[in-house]
Parts: sequence; C-alpha cells; structure tokens
Amino acid sequence: MLRRTKTIIALFAVLALIAAACGDDDADTTTTAAPSGIGEGRLIGMAYDVGGRGDLSFNDLAALAWDDGKVTYGYTGSELAPTAGGENREENLRLLVDGGHELIIANGFAFNQNVGRVAQENPEVFFSITDDCALADDFSLLDLENVACVKFAEEQGSFLVGVAAGRTTTSNVIGFIGGVETGLIQKFEAGFVAGVAAANPDAEVLIRYLTQVPDFSGFVSPELGKEAAVAEFEQGADVIYHAAGLSGLGLFEATKEQNDAGNAVWAIGVDADQYNVLAAQAPGLEQYVLTSMLKRVDVGQGTVIKDFLEGNFKKGDNIFDLSVDGVGFSESGGNLSSSLVTEMNSFKQQIISGDIVVPTTP
Repeated sequence: MLRRTKTIIALFAVLALIAAACGDDDADTTTTAAPSGIGEGRLIGMAYDVGGRGDLSFNDLAALAWDDGKVTYGYTGSELAPTAGGENREENLRLLVDGGHELIIANGFAFNQNVGRVAQENPEVFFSITDDCALADDFSLLDLENVACVKFAEEQGSFLVGVAAGRTTTSNVIGFIGGVETGLIQKFEAGFVAGVAAANPDAEVLIRYLTQVPDFSGFVSPELGKEAAVAEFEQGADVIYHAAGLSGLGLFEATKEQNDAGNAVWAIGVDADQYNVLAAQAPGLEQYVLTSMLKRVDVGQGTVIKDFLEGNFKKGDNIFDLSVDGVGFSESGGNLSSSLVTEMNSFKQQIISGDIVVPTTP
C-alpha cells in the first residue's frame, strides 16, 4: 500500500492533466477564451492546501487551472504547499505577496483567516479563495474589495452520485467517508444521503469521518481511508463514496481487495474523474470506480484568473453549481448504465429548475 501510494504521488504532474481533461461531456464548458498573451509580464501565485500537487483531487484541479493559464495567457508565478499540518498557510501567502504576485489563489477553506489578515494588509494584491468566504476574525471576507470566493454546490453533485449509489446497491447498505468533519465536507455528506434516499428510501448510509478539526491529516492519510472503508464493507456496505482527498486512495485499495475476494462492491470518487486518474497510474483500481462527483475547481479558479487578467475581477461570492457545470458526475469506464445516466440527468434538471432543493447540512 505504502509503495503504491508513493508511486502515485510521485507522478502527480501527469495525473493533474488527466484529472480534469477527462471529465464527463457535460463538464467541458470551461471559460470562454481570453486573448493569449494578456498575462505577459504578470505574476499569479498558487498557495495549495494540505496534500498539494498530487492529491488526485482539488489541489490538482487548481494546479490545472494555473498551469493552463500560464500557457494560454503568458503569466508566470510561484506555487507553494503547506506543511502536513498546514501551519504555514499564512506564511506562504505572505511569501507570495513579497514575491510581487498580483493575484494569489488560496486553494482551500482553511485559508479563511489567513486570507483575511493578509488581504487587509495588502489591498493592492488580489486573492481568490476556494470554498469559503465566511468571517475572518471580526469581519467578513465579503467586505473586502480584493477577495474573490470560489464556491461550489458540492451538495448538488453529491446528490447525483447518491442516486447512482442508491440504484446500484444490492445490500441496501451504503458508505460515506469524509476526510475531516467540517461544514464543507458535511455538504458532500448531506447531498449524498439525500440522493440515496431519493433513489432508494430503503437504503442505509453509514457515515465516517477520518479526523476532526484542527487535525487535517484526514485528507492525506490513505491508511485511515482504507481502515474506514474496510470497516464499512464489513458492516455490509457495497457502495462507498469518499470526500477525503488523498485518503481516498485507501478506499480504492480496499474496494479492489473486496472484489478480489469475491465481494462485488463499488467506490465513488470525488473532485476529479478518479476512474481516469487511477487507470493512468494504478491499473486495476479504476475498474471498481462506479462514478466520481466532479467538483470543477479548474473551472472556478480558471474563471477568476481570466476575469482578473481582463480587468473584470469579481469580488465576493462566485458560485459554481450544476447550472454552469461547476459540479457534476463522470461516466468514465461505462460502469453507469445508460438508463441510470438518464435518471441522474433528470434529477440534475430538477435541481437546476429548483424543483428539488438539495440540503447542505446533515
């Protein structure tokens, strides 16, 4: 397990490109083209959260947006990742400010307080934070002219893969694994449970979180992910959805082992199209990925980068939901039947129209 995990992490650059390039057809609506070269001579920085590049998840998708932007628009810049515990998030932001970066992407909700302090002190520098724009100290990031908040309707995409789980289970026991129990990850849980219930009211959903705040290692611990998956499989689960970053590797390992032992079980990936990610790096794991909930961080941060370079920076909330394909589901591998895809797309339209309002809290 450890050797395979290290191998996967070592080749993160390839995976980052594959992760978003191979999403479902509905998710191909990226930002409209901006003039190439408009970023020449400009600096845009990237501050990852724990896991950094190679997490096979939201950090890799942010990296994709940043990498593509450098090629398309011609800007340069530096990227920094925090320590395992994330204690130096604010230090990294300040290093990027001192390095002359005009726009800094803080890729994770845990940057909230850090962005608040650094943005207030440096009003000439622009910041884009993924997932959170709540209170920072005694004020809201929404009050700052130089902060954009890239937020996603994770509950909506999770609802759709919940429908897939509810229709696929034969045991009527389904699992959810969250990396760290926060309000953000509870959105994944709430949407998933609602989707399962809509498709199969008789199904039970087992809930497990790997760590609690302030311990964020639940996003970077495949061993913990595997332990949780094994425990849920032993309780009868035959489909498990994870929202646990790099820890999801443990779920995929456990799923393969269960199938090798003759137990037909499935895993559901998150953020990136994890069928394609695994097929490229760990052949054999991907065939048991039923689908993935796509959270298009590449679309969200790519939009902010484009708008900034064009002089159209949008402060405050920038929401990416099903209506703009900011979230969705993958069909890679053909493990979803055509009838199930049709049903999931029907639910998608009902959510977009407002006929279904997906809960955001458990």
